[in-house]
Amino acid sequence: METTPSSQPKKRGRPKGSSTKTKEERDKEPHRMRGSITDKKAAANAIDEKYVQWKSLVPVLYDWFANHNLVWPSLSCRWGPIVEQGALKNRQRLYLSEQTDKSVPNTLIISNCDVVKPRVAAENHIANFNEEARSPFVKKYKTIIHPGEVNRIRELPQNKNIVATHTDGPEVLIWDIEAQPNKHAVYGAAASRPDLVLSGHQDNAEFALALCPMEPFVLSGGKDKTVVLWSIQDHISTLAADATKPAGSAGSIIKSADNPSIGPRGIFQGHEDTVEDVQFCPSSSQEFCSVGDDSCLILWDARVGNNPVVKVEKAHDADLHCVDWNPHNDNLIITGSADNSVRLFDRRNLTSDGVGSPVHKFEHHTAAVLCVQWCPDRASVFGSSAEDGLLNIWDYEKVGETTDTEAKSQDDPPPGLFFQHAGHRDKIVDFHWNASDPWTIVSVSDDLETSGGGGTLQIWRMSDLLYRPEEEVLAELQQFKDHVSKCAPKP
Repeated sequence: METTPSSQPKKRGRPKGSSTKTKEERDKEPHRMRGSITDKKAAANAIDEKYVQWKSLVPVLYDWFANHNLVWPSLSCRWGPIVEQGALKNRQRLYLSEQTDKSVPNTLIISNCDVVKPRVAAENHIANFNEEARSPFVKKYKTIIHPGEVNRIRELPQNKNIVATHTDGPEVLIWDIEAQPNKHAVYGAAASRPDLVLSGHQDNAEFALALCPMEPFVLSGGKDKTVVLWSIQDHISTLAADATKPAGSAGSIIKSADNPSIGPRGIFQGHEDTVEDVQFCPSSSQEFCSVGDDSCLILWDARVGNNPVVKVEKAHDADLHCVDWNPHNDNLIITGSADNSVRLFDRRNLTSDGVGSPVHKFEHHTAAVLCVQWCPDRASVFGSSAEDGLLNIWDYEKVGETTDTEAKSQDDPPPGLFFQHAGHRDKIVDFHWNASDPWTIVSVSDDLETSGGGGTLQIWRMSDLLYRPEEEVLAELQQFKDHVSKCAPKP
């Protein structure tokens, strides 16, 4: 087998033909099948040491934490709608997938997740968890047998019971979650039938997928180097976006048809290599951006044609994997790359001739960045996850702040970094802020490198003492200190 030259960045995702095994199968393998144990032992020990240190700090750093072991890896994770509200917790849909070795079908999993409300979870409950167990907070609700792998899941903002999926093919598949029958994933079982198929790509489209917050539009990018735009309305009879209707009453979003499929509203050409991610402008259904393996960031406007409006030729020093557009300030765009960095761009500084430098470079990951996303609650905050198993939370407003005149040491965090989630021990392939509970995040890792198979899903919320205004936090801590002083026995 040919090896990839060290000068070329490793492509994202699990390589084709690589072993996809459950953790149980991995444990039964003879040692000779697992590669060089000696070579991996030092790296595994270093990871375990950091993990043990992180785990000891969980009660201090987190308001709530749940760990859910996955038998099969999931390459995507997304929050769905809230289905039940309670005094101490809300029940919310959670979308996952199962990427199997074909002994059982690939699946799209709809789970019910009990999201514990802030300042409810007891310290000992979040600290004591079993890495090899499934979480009691996550229960499977429905299984859809997916035709092919599930590389990306994205929910429709107008109706989160509708999701789009990217697979190892050129089509985008649309699913009405409540209308789909529950399936039993056994060998030989027939695949579920998508409610709508979006065609238009000429080659596989595996990762780049976005749904518009303004209208039911779908955006995709693929190996054919194009960005493709569809409108689900081109084939809708009823799209129940009315939030007053309970889950399950929405009905089908698709007109009756034997083989429901629609073509694109537009195909946009400008990339020179695979398009890895796409994103809509939060305030416009006609403006969007894309990034790819050609190291380019491209801004598009469907109203003025199918060619780039702005093309930043060298947005990073390697392949770009991910992009997100700030929902609070549509001038700001973040990108993540195989060069291990995250970069912040202001589109007002970009010109049509491809000139434009990032506002700031955020550098602290030690491997390729796979996912970036802005916080739904605070305009200056975003997260980035990478193949180094870390999920960093940044605040660009903190860049340039200094608290003292002393020289910074090498161990000090870089400007803007104010939280690091280190609960995963392998590459974090996706994460998603919860818009219904804005400081709660779901993240998922593909554990091929560390345990040979499976994955880890984690749902977590950092302590609010870390992100609330400093004056407010100090006042609360002073009140607590005063209370302790009053309760303490007098000498």
